Amino acid sequence: MRLVNVGYGNMVSVPRIIAIVAPDAAPIKRMVQDARDGGRVIDATCGHKTKAVLITDSDHIVLSPLLPETVTSRIDERRETEE
Repeated sequence: MRLVNVGYGNMVSVPRIIAIVAPDAAPIKRMVQDARDGGRVIDATCGHKTKAVLITDSDHIVLSPLLPETVTSRIDERRETEE
């Protein structure tokens, strides 16, 4: 199983990630709130500002304190070291 660090030692399974988006847009904010109301939010920010929202295939939302570019580069680094 491939995992990526999404901040403060919190790990997410890479194959389960569908999208990594910024939290600023209104539709993303609504999606996060709907998931929060449904108990499907995993807050990995440890009290810091959310800078990336990871959407998984299980309909869970993971909140990360890292920028989307940082999470993406960590996934790409893992992919390069495995090849």
